[in-house]
Amino acid sequence: MTSAIWCHFYIQNFQNQIHNLIYTDDDQTSSSPLIPIWYVMVPRILLTNDDGVNSEGLWAAYDALAPIADVLVCAPATQQSAVGRSVSIFEPLRVNEIIHNDVQAYSVGGKPTDSVIIGLFALNLKPDLVVSGINIGENVSAEAVTTSGTVGAALEAANQGIPAVAFSLQVEDQAEKFENPRMPGHRFDGSKKVVRDVISRIFKEGFPAKTHVVNVNIPSEIKGGYEVTRLGDRLFETGVEKRLDPRGKPYYWINGPLITDAPEGTDVHAVHKGNISITPITLDCTAYQATEGIQRLFTGGPE
Repeated sequence: MTSAIWCHFYIQNFQNQIHNLIYTDDDQTSSSPLIPIWYVMVPRILLTNDDGVNSEGLWAAYDALAPIADVLVCAPATQQSAVGRSVSIFEPLRVNEIIHNDVQAYSVGGKPTDSVIIGLFALNLKPDLVVSGINIGENVSAEAVTTSGTVGAALEAANQGIPAVAFSLQVEDQAEKFENPRMPGHRFDGSKKVVRDVISRIFKEGFPAKTHVVNVNIPSEIKGGYEVTRLGDRLFETGVEKRLDPRGKPYYWINGPLITDAPEGTDVHAVHKGNISITPITLDCTAYQATEGIQRLFTGGPE
């Protein structure tokens, strides 16, 4: 990973720092600068999501990050929610360059994970950080982070050695996610502030140690500040609805209401009380506390 992201020259003061590097202390007004020194680098972000390259959430994140980083967009061409870390290995991937509000972006005919892989290995974008989101709908609980395409993209980046942050915005009505992925831009005003602040802190202080992905969930109405949380157990009460097609054959919709609360300290609880949930996630899924019991169960070899 390049050193740009850990550069101690904070981006907010970029212009002043460049001036100080170019001119000597004795001659700040000189019209003959020293040989330019370009060790101060703007960090590069690969921005992706799972709601699709035209999602307002993605471009809200772009607006928040563009002033502090070189942001390159590489995202799925279509809605890819709940695909987790699935990878397209049985079909080819098409990549198209598109223009969105005068910004060039890469539209990938695949999954969020595909978009990260394409960005890293086909387009050679060389990011210092991957940001996934802003997802329309919260991604809280172990259930959500193992199915979310938003978090899946971030996990894939981490798997490839690139630190990653996933951002998701709570929605009160699930129709806002599934029926209207182009939410009004003003709905993201508070989220933009969170995205810029979180990433600015990481640029300044460095990515958190022993963490692969930082999962950030923003309440629909921010009432408090940041709360460092653990994953809750569930996001939905799982249900299945049976229907009949015009020929009388059954088909099914997987559905179910959102869980409205969870124990104190979980991401679910934090978001529902209006706090911004910050959950550190690791790729290591080993259940270390179970190791001793498993060792007692599996002694010797097959009988």
